[in-house]
Amino acid sequence: MIKIAKTFLLLFTLMFVTASMAQERVLKDVLDEPAVMKGLNDIEGHQQDAAQLLVKIGGIISPSGEEHERARAIAQEMRDIGLSEVRVNDAPNVIGTIKGRSGKALIFVSTLDDLKTVADNQRAAGVPPRVAGDRVVGPGTNTSLTSVALLSAAKALIENGFKPEHDIVFAGVAEEETGLRGMKHLYAEYKDRAIGFVDVLGEGNSISYGALGIHWWRVNAFGPAGHTLNGGVPNINQAIGRAVDRILQIPEPQIYSDRRTRLNIAVLNSGSVFNHKPETGWFSLDVRSLDLVHIQTMEAKVRKILEDVTDELGLKFEMEVVSDTPPGQIEGALNSSLVQTSKAISNYLGNDPRLSNAGSANLNVPIAGGTLAIGIGSSRGGRRGFPDEWADIQTMVRTAKNVFLTAVTIGNAEAK
Repeated sequence: MIKIAKTFLLLFTLMFVTASMAQERVLKDVLDEPAVMKGLNDIEGHQQDAAQLLVKIGGIISPSGEEHERARAIAQEMRDIGLSEVRVNDAPNVIGTIKGRSGKALIFVSTLDDLKTVADNQRAAGVPPRVAGDRVVGPGTNTSLTSVALLSAAKALIENGFKPEHDIVFAGVAEEETGLRGMKHLYAEYKDRAIGFVDVLGEGNSISYGALGIHWWRVNAFGPAGHTLNGGVPNINQAIGRAVDRILQIPEPQIYSDRRTRLNIAVLNSGSVFNHKPETGWFSLDVRSLDLVHIQTMEAKVRKILEDVTDELGLKFEMEVVSDTPPGQIEGALNSSLVQTSKAISNYLGNDPRLSNAGSANLNVPIAGGTLAIGIGSSRGGRRGFPDEWADIQTMVRTAKNVFLTAVTIGNAEAK
């Protein structure tokens, strides 16, 4: 009886997968359709409008945790081009939809927040970005290129009358730089009806279909302060030094190098006066791997080292989470229609994409949850985090075309 039930379940699954595949459209066929070519030409023809929109969106100061103004500005653009169910939620994520018929959804994701250094540069500049030839120059433009590309693709779909089988969802998510809070909120909302997520990071020179886990920690140290004349020990720098030396000898990165297992300490911070012992200090800890078990094993060994050093010196350590990017691999993802269609689209747009099972961005959240997701990436310009940051207009155009074609194929959108 159990064997019969398993056989039935397998047949049902195969029928469902076959039906889902039958609903998808093939790139070589949709490229023969006049409406598709017109949509691509519209994206090309409206590139200067998109560049001016990037001036506006990119010029809004939006460090992690302070994305509300940028989210509201994008929401207004979504309403203006005709997306439905436009909203800004508490994350704050901004979401707009082209409604389909199936009840399922294909979700495109861009990042709303910038690095703190970008926000600092925006404030120091005191003026918005500007269009200069084939670039939009100014801090805030590099990341926001992807949000504007999503808007450009959505506009081309709506103006050319495309009606999708599945909901086509366009979402800008918060706090990508500091813990993926917005993506976690978005995934919770759509995981039960998502056919896939597309994390839009560029035009498609690279396609990620798996997730590299990355855990960042700040390890704080506490000890007695004092003047040099009162004695140099116990000293938190002694404790930090002893701990760092032992942590960097943890063997997993050498044993499991093929699984991209890595451990790094990059920042050490304590004290500011030559003749005083510092009372507090800290060091960074970057732990990563394709396999969660390796991450957890290394973190357990770090905790044991900190306990040992505490026992030896009588000083206290505390591990503080900075960000937690989960790992994940989905069997068969490389050969899925989402990955293979994305590869074909990138080829059509003139790229030979590098395929990777080690993405590390918003896509990690759905992959870790067992939902198919890809990240399409590329250089978006240059000098991100510097005062002379810039975004490439043609890259923005190709990114929008990639999103447009993915919606038409995987989202099964046809002009009516």
